[in-house]
Amino acid sequence: MSTVKQEVRKLLARLPEDCSLEDIQYHLYVLQKIERGIRDSQESRVYSQEEVEKMMAKRLVE
Repeated sequence: MSTVKQEVRKLLARLPEDCSLEDIQYHLYVLQKIERGIRDSQESRVYSQEEVEKMMAKRLVE
């Protein structure tokens, strides 16, 4: 399993040399959100499409 520092190094290696600090921050943000989504899925903290549609329908009516 990779450490956080190793993952950041891999990310930096994939980015172009002339990327900005903002580009790096954005890619770190996306990586963090993907990892959180995977973790939520593994821990069954997800909603089905049907559940989401029902929740949205209730909120749109209010």
